[in-house]
Amino acid sequence: MDTFLDVTAIVKRAKQALNFKRDSELADYLGVSRATVSNWCARNRIDFPLLLDKMGKDIDYNWLLVGKGNPKHHPIFCNSQLAQGEVEIIHNPKTREAINDRSVTLYDITAAANLKTLFTNKHQYAVGKIQIPSIPLCDGAIYVSGDSMYPILKSGDIVGYKEINSFSNLIYGEMYLVSFNIEGDEYLSVKYVNRSDKEGYLKLVSYNTHHEPMDIPFTSINAMAIVKFSIRRHMMM
Repeated sequence: MDTFLDVTAIVKRAKQALNFKRDSELADYLGVSRATVSNWCARNRIDFPLLLDKMGKDIDYNWLLVGKGNPKHHPIFCNSQLAQGEVEIIHNPKTREAINDRSVTLYDITAAANLKTLFTNKHQYAVGKIQIPSIPLCDGAIYVSGDSMYPILKSGDIVGYKEINSFSNLIYGEMYLVSFNIEGDEYLSVKYVNRSDKEGYLKLVSYNTHHEPMDIPFTSINAMAIVKFSIRRHMMM
């Protein structure tokens, strides 16, 4: 299956973060057998809840899971009336941006028919603004639902996005909001975007390997936006 998950690399980074040289050391630390770690790598499947719980919050999960960023976690927090939680910058811009605090508008995507409608009539769906330090320039933010990108994203997280006006501007391998129509039904997905083997199609890939990759025609897509940050709320307000 076409996936971005590389368990062997995750195990290697986990050992690096813990200063372990052998798989047996990692196995002892996690409380599993050496054979279990070997099976994880061979099957490209891993016990994420166990790993993330044992690694602790000092490790940058984005680095641990996909190799982006730095091993040490340096938290940035959002604290507003609309959202409180830790901010993870998912997309690192290619060009330098100002790092002053920015106000990002949070929109109600459930009230819009699709992402295109939201983009066209933004003022109708704005529910407020959130202030986030040192965040990339964004066009807005929405709540996401579903588990296709778990554990990077989970239902209830907020993602900030930058609208994409042309397919020629796509950065393959990055995470996008994709709004599309299939047989009259509207869908909104948060997925990695990859090239498809089928002419005129785009491949959408989940991080959660329980979700199969899907090819959708460019003609069915009505709007896209690249995901630039996420906020995870750890407690109810």
